[in-house]
Amino acid sequence: MDYCLGHGDGTAAMFSGHPEVDVDGDGELDGLRLDLDGDGAFDDALADFDDDGLADHAAFDLGDGAAEHVFTDDGSGTWAMTPAGPAGPLRWFGLDGVEHTADGPIDVDRDGRPDRLLDVDRDGLADRALRSGPDGGFDTGYVDTDGDGRWDVTLVDSDGDGLSDDASPV
Repeated sequence: MDYCLGHGDGTAAMFSGHPEVDVDGDGELDGLRLDLDGDGAFDDALADFDDDGLADHAAFDLGDGAAEHVFTDDGSGTWAMTPAGPAGPLRWFGLDGVEHTADGPIDVDRDGRPDRLLDVDRDGLADRALRSGPDGGFDTGYVDTDGDGRWDVTLVDSDGDGLSDDASPV
């Protein structure tokens, strides 16, 4: 697994390592132990849950069970708290404007496929939603640009390359 860490001075370095810890509890090694929070203990980890060879989850203070804090990189290099963060379940608004609380699989557009929510500013309210497409990847994103909890922009990846091809107001 490859990962990139910044030095705090605007520079960064790439590293590689072999998984040595089971971060998601499925019985398979998927993470590298590190001291990400600088507390002197190697109780944090970077993990690759989508098996693309790049770290996509950061788990802090693993200890003897689940991590106290888990952050997910949505593919843009932005790390956001995952739905089961320390502040409790993530809240989000459906496309119909009804508020929901994440307590299991999330289906923003009610198409029967689980979607992913991200809380970039860590206020407990989802700022981004990634909609699962029929091929298992994400084909549409919704973004709350003004922090009011409602989706403002729709991003569409029509050719499946992971980059937005179109943007429009919701």
